[in-house]
Amino acid sequence: MLVYPSGVDVSSSALRFLMQRLRRHRRAIGSRWRRLTAGRQALLTLAQLRMGHTYAQLAAGFGIGTTTAYRYVTEAVELLAALAPGLTEAVRTTSAKAYLILDGTLLPIDRIAADRPFHSGKHKKHGMNVQVIADPFGRLLWASPALPGTVHDVRAAREHGIVNALAEAGIPCWADKGYRGAGGTVRIPCWGRWETLSPGQQAMNRSPAKIRALVEQAVATLKSWRLRRRLRCSTTRITSLAQAVLALHMTSSG
Repeated sequence: MLVYPSGVDVSSSALRFLMQRLRRHRRAIGSRWRRLTAGRQALLTLAQLRMGHTYAQLAAGFGIGTTTAYRYVTEAVELLAALAPGLTEAVRTTSAKAYLILDGTLLPIDRIAADRPFHSGKHKKHGMNVQVIADPFGRLLWASPALPGTVHDVRAAREHGIVNALAEAGIPCWADKGYRGAGGTVRIPCWGRWETLSPGQQAMNRSPAKIRALVEQAVATLKSWRLRRRLRCSTTRITSLAQAVLALHMTSSG
């Protein structure tokens, strides 16, 4: 396999942060010698998360075995995922916000037509449903564990306890029509086709549309990593990947 120099558009602060975490982890478990330093392992992980290269490609580039590359990336991803804020923490730290924005996104996965639990009728493809909460400026605040693509957004919001958490905190939340019937403090646009709405209802729907458009920035932040591509890993690992990306984002934006 040919090897060539390349670049990864990730901030150096994210690399330093992950490198420090890996060093602490190695000291904690008493790890002595590794094929890669903590800095190289951090770079390997960021390259995989950002670029989505296969483990064979990464192994050739870093001069290690494919199994070692997989083990190093998995170790670092689990460390990052453990740092991602939970729903309770995210809601508590945003209690002073005027409102939040809730939306769901589908992370595409590599599955066959027979895998019905993962097929989204809305998006017409296989994937995993991840709920996203953003602040009024469109900044990503929280990402949920992944559920099969057949799960609708309103059901996912209930299963994750998002509706109850926001209601208990008394935080208004804007969402799209996919959250119809969610209740609590979740607000959605007026139901019905645009031409059938009254002028007053149309005016009311314009403001929520502008607000909810900001959540696309948060979704884009999540999908600017490997998550925007069709994931070929086990579905049980997708939650860890999403949480790891969230932790890196919170680190670089904080």
